[in-house]
Amino acid sequence: MQFQWYPGHMTKAKRAMQEDLKLIDVIIELVDARVPFSSKNPDIDQLANGKSRIIILNKYDLADAECTSSWMKYYEEKGYFVTKVNAKSGAGVKAVNDVIQKACQEKIERDRKRGILNRPIRAMIVGIPNVGKSTFINSFAKKACTKTGNKPGVTKGKQWIRLNKNVELLDTPGILWPKFEDQAIGLRLAFIGSIKDELYNIYELSILLLEYLNEHYPDSVSSFYQITSEQVPSSQLEAIAKRRGCVKSGGMLDVDKAAKCFVDDFRAGKLGAISLEQVNQ
Repeated sequence: MQFQWYPGHMTKAKRAMQEDLKLIDVIIELVDARVPFSSKNPDIDQLANGKSRIIILNKYDLADAECTSSWMKYYEEKGYFVTKVNAKSGAGVKAVNDVIQKACQEKIERDRKRGILNRPIRAMIVGIPNVGKSTFINSFAKKACTKTGNKPGVTKGKQWIRLNKNVELLDTPGILWPKFEDQAIGLRLAFIGSIKDELYNIYELSILLLEYLNEHYPDSVSSFYQITSEQVPSSQLEAIAKRRGCVKSGGMLDVDKAAKCFVDDFRAGKLGAISLEQVNQ
């Protein structure tokens, strides 16, 4: 399978972000803790132009804790300010304000020397589709500021949000980049739902995800679905179809429906805390 998704509105959004950067003190990039490398947009590095950078690993509850710690260290060593959150539950969100203050310490000090006190920090929040930006913003602001959804493309335009007396946040639409040089990156983004499901074969995707889980988390599937530890993905899907009652008229197993159920269960974290890439890959 080939993975690519870069509709016209993403080009427009990228240009708008470039324009707005002159208003910004710090860039906050939300990545998915299960794929902290693949979900980090390389185009943001080109746009950043020396701005302070914060990386937030969202959905850390869905990821392997040991892998998450390694990725946090990896990005800290590259000069980013790094923290992790579970935007859905609010875990870790309160600490983000301190990270923003720390990342902007030099700017705050410059303002102070000029006699400018209590000017809010202006932060731009960026991220690929379906990484949880809107959920994070609503959790951070403690109110519903943005639309949320479990599919890519919910945020269509930019908006300024006053989070508190210290921080103003510019929300931006989720954007990818024009071409994945490595199709493994596209595959991982498809696994987590950052590329529209309609653009690829869900059965094939489920087979590839099962292959990965069999190698790295061998008990995750059999344990959740209460099926025997089959090592052949196609047999596993048939067992999941039986377990879930995915049957077509005439009694045939509906493996496509089972594939969709399986991928949705993975994305929801029902199979356990799973990371899809390691620092030393």
